[in-house]
Amino acid sequence: MQRVARQPEARAEARRFPEKTKETRWLAGDGWPIRQVDWPAPATPRGHLLFLPGRGDFLEKYLETLAHWSHEGWAVTALDWRGQALSGRLGTDSLTGHADDFAVWVDDLATFWAEWSARGPGPHVLVAHSMGGHLALRTVAEGRVRPDALVLSTPMLGFVRHGIPPLLSSWFAEAMCAIGDPRRPAWGSGEKPGQPPADRMPLLTHDAQRYSDEAWWREQRPGLGMGPPSWGWLRAALASMRGLDRRAMLSQVTVPVFIAATDADRLVDFGAIARAAGWLPNAELLRFGAEAAHELLREADPVRDRVIDAIDGFLDRVAPAPH
Repeated sequence: MQRVARQPEARAEARRFPEKTKETRWLAGDGWPIRQVDWPAPATPRGHLLFLPGRGDFLEKYLETLAHWSHEGWAVTALDWRGQALSGRLGTDSLTGHADDFAVWVDDLATFWAEWSARGPGPHVLVAHSMGGHLALRTVAEGRVRPDALVLSTPMLGFVRHGIPPLLSSWFAEAMCAIGDPRRPAWGSGEKPGQPPADRMPLLTHDAQRYSDEAWWREQRPGLGMGPPSWGWLRAALASMRGLDRRAMLSQVTVPVFIAATDADRLVDFGAIARAAGWLPNAELLRFGAEAAHELLREADPVRDRVIDAIDGFLDRVAPAPH
């Protein structure tokens, strides 16, 4: 089904939470408070959907998309990752995104999934973007969670290399952590080394309105903002991606997986995504080109509509509503 262009009321959903949305704090295994948001669910939902954002992300950026799935009948829940947005920080300041080891996020997801999936009947679906996509796929591949379906938007399975071999990048990150505090920022600002904030939009989306939603929310809630990653985060990310980039690991994942990605992505490596899609035995890959940037769920309508329609069709096939 071809969707029509956005209506004014749909745009409004990008800058407000629906009435009766519940914003709470879930306590991880070690007591760390993590922001959880639950959308109002119908009396008999078609299933339960958990959404996880990317590095430096916050849930407010995806309200328009989460509202869509809520309207489709899903009981929708979303989390901020530990150390991001309104789930605190792991570094020494309020802007740098730090992690010593991605395993802590895998543990958080596995623990939350066990509690959340027991709250109601399935199907239970996991949807994740970028770094969230990496962590979701890793947690599934390690056998820590088993959703009925897994949806990944431009998953962070490798960085754009710019001619630099991954092993050299890992060595450099290790060296920078060894000669200074791993929690210090790896660069000045933005998602990419040397990328000033003013030039950030082309990395993420072609839709100026959707891009402006992020700045609007940062003004409303200054605590949402996050800047560059730390050297420790880079070291941990490279190690985690190296561990996941293995046929032997991904070929054991039998969960149905849908992946949307663009070969024009200037942040994550499309080659690593395509390789993973080929190794996963039950995966579908929707590929875009220059018409799409990294944030497919926040792209201009011609791209975003295709992504949303494809995800909805995938879920109808592999995770249909119970009769």
